[in-house]
Amino acid sequence: MADSAKNRLIVALDVETAREAFNLFCALRDVAGMFKIGSQLFTAEGPGIVRDIVHGGGRVFLDLKFHDIPNTVAAAGAEAARLGVSIFNVHASGGGEMMRRTVDAVNEVTAREGVMRPHIIGVTVLTSADDSTLVATGCSSKTEEQVERLARLSEASGLDGVVASPHEVKLVREAVSQSSFIIVTPGVRPAGVVHDDQRRVMTPAEAIRAGADYLVIGRAILKATDPARTASEIIEEMRQAES
Repeated sequence: MADSAKNRLIVALDVETAREAFNLFCALRDVAGMFKIGSQLFTAEGPGIVRDIVHGGGRVFLDLKFHDIPNTVAAAGAEAARLGVSIFNVHASGGGEMMRRTVDAVNEVTAREGVMRPHIIGVTVLTSADDSTLVATGCSSKTEEQVERLARLSEASGLDGVVASPHEVKLVREAVSQSSFIIVTPGVRPAGVVHDDQRRVMTPAEAIRAGADYLVIGRAILKATDPARTASEIIEEMRQAES
């Protein structure tokens, strides 16, 4: 787990261009501990923006939610490690073999090439989903049941943690045995900020008190008049919740 509130904040760089992303990184790198690069930015700009932020001293959470046959995801995981990211994720619903093969591939390439081993985490149930979403996709489990099942599978497959809604943090903690198992929580909104397409949300203070290790926050910071000030205010709220 990170050592301070600053290092526990992951700013989601959900913007359209590398220029926007890098400008935000420069404005926030002394405030936030990590930066998330997701599907929109990565598809638009490719791995170059990841390298730019890593070379600029930033830590990156590569949020591409890999989900494919085991060999393909394992190869993608090895490339993510070569990029120097601190965390990347896979869909836990891809199954145990997919996750185990990815862990093995990352361990092998980082040991052989002397690069930092990133944390590999499993996506449980997206924060935009609820019970009706699961039913529509053929899953008869309730949301909490599915999160618990996938958290246990992620741990058993050798992953370092999971992505889960702040509402399921306590559930995940009770489901897994490793105290070092990390929980990254999207669906975090400061009080007064609209929820947009997120359904299972909490404020930063609530998420910290629930036991989350890292909070992913994007729109509330990116849309602010002064992103650095807003990020600092969120970190202060997190810090107070830690005490």
